[in-house]
Amino acid sequence: MSSYESFRSSLKAGDWLTLLLGSLCVVLLTLKLWNGELADRAIIRSSGKIFKEVPLSRDLQIEVPGPLGISIITIEKHKARITSDPSPRQYCVRQGWLQQAGEIAICLPNEVSVELTGSAKKYDSLNY
Repeated sequence: MSSYESFRSSLKAGDWLTLLLGSLCVVLLTLKLWNGELADRAIIRSSGKIFKEVPLSRDLQIEVPGPLGISIITIEKHKARITSDPSPRQYCVRQGWLQQAGEIAICLPNEVSVELTGSAKKYDSLNY
């Protein structure tokens, strides 16, 4: 008999119930605490300055000027993304849709960014 089989045969009904309840608690806590708040506004910046602040409740397509050219930001169904950018590697375009407060897409070569905000400010870290 292998060690796995002997371990499995030594587990009682209460052990299985404890494992099941523990797993269920982990899943529920992950769903409750891991997800961020849905965003309600988008702050669009160009060259470090706020270009426009728009609600996510309306579908829009916004052209934002930058040093390399025009970046296009699309807002649809309470989500935002950079759909077009003249930057060479297209990292911000490949980032895809943003929907939670605190998410941000930045096109460094063109100095354009879009940040989503909600009712409460989220922090990655705090300094004292």
